[in-house]
Amino acid sequence: MLNVTTPGALTGIRVVDLSRVLGGPYATQILGDHGADVVKVEPPGGDETREWGPPFRDDDGARGPSAYYLNVNRNKRGIALDLRKADGRAALLRLLEDADVLVENFKIGTLEKWDIGFEEVLAPMFPGLIHCRISGFGAEGPYGGFPGYDAVVQTMTGLSSVTGSPASGPVKMGTPVIDIASGLNAVIGILLALRERDRTGKGQSVEVALYDVGLSLLHPHSANWLWGRKMPQLIGNAHPNVVPYDLFQTATRPVFLGVGNDGQVKKAFEVLGVPHLTDDPRFSTMAARNQNRIELTAILAPIFAREDGVALARRLLEAGVPAGPLNNVQEALDDPQTEARAMRVETDGYKGMGSPIKLSATPPALRRLPPDFGADTDTVLGEAGFDAEAIAALRTAGAVPAK
Repeated sequence: MLNVTTPGALTGIRVVDLSRVLGGPYATQILGDHGADVVKVEPPGGDETREWGPPFRDDDGARGPSAYYLNVNRNKRGIALDLRKADGRAALLRLLEDADVLVENFKIGTLEKWDIGFEEVLAPMFPGLIHCRISGFGAEGPYGGFPGYDAVVQTMTGLSSVTGSPASGPVKMGTPVIDIASGLNAVIGILLALRERDRTGKGQSVEVALYDVGLSLLHPHSANWLWGRKMPQLIGNAHPNVVPYDLFQTATRPVFLGVGNDGQVKKAFEVLGVPHLTDDPRFSTMAARNQNRIELTAILAPIFAREDGVALARRLLEAGVPAGPLNNVQEALDDPQTEARAMRVETDGYKGMGSPIKLSATPPALRRLPPDFGADTDTVLGEAGFDAEAIAALRTAGAVPAK
């Protein structure tokens, strides 16, 4: 699989990736999956997620790389530069001479402190360059420039306040959804900027703030508040607007029943053996079901409790009703549907998740394994015009870490 010869949709695009941890690396991995030449530039200490384990790729765990790092850094080449040093910044500028995109998630003002700010320096030097900055809160406002981590921003943007049950209280989501969504928004912004550059020849800055992304994920609770001043309650797995849309316990494992319209409700009632409920005025429309959710749940819960969860979910799906059994991580990754959709990748010593973005003519591919620390430094610097003597001088100056 590593000898992929088919081009990706982004073949010919070069990305210099200064980002670390999750949001930025997730974005640049997507770009790399689709053919972009991504050069990951790490500081002398490396991306800190290399040590976020166990598990590690190597049994001894020495310097990683951790599974966390491996699963957001494929399809990249890796170099190491100390951008705190003038020689390191000079080397970066050489790399940007033929780059299309620069991605970074430094604290706001860091590039400016190093005299390589986008508006003041990079844009005049490289007018076609697209700069993507991922930060916690952006530069403006009372939180402007502050650091932001996923769980903190989930709490501040209200996501935690709508997640959980009365028994649990507010809880953060089980995955770093804001970081991942920030990465996705960064990719969207970069692609929009590339399209605009096709039209005008000019680059621009793309800004993605975790805070903004968190707020954007509040739907439908934000809509319910803006239009109806309806404050969301902790309702566990239920939906504030759609009924029945909840997790039901069966004789084996829980099943989620999610219906979005009256037609699906009619089919669900037929599968569950209660077709007469379709004509009950309490349950005949979505608005009525919303008003009478407690009564409807009391009717459906005992029916689910008598059934085998997996078998019932299958019957519902075959009838055209969205439903599914509650899987754990192993069951989800081992599901035949996961294999059919190529969403689990295990090849050439690599294990990870496949790309959910599937293009028919230019499909995503595993072109490069996640880079070991600084593995491609000499090659990439050589491509930028540094000869062996110049690279040795950078090492002597401390701008490039010793091998």
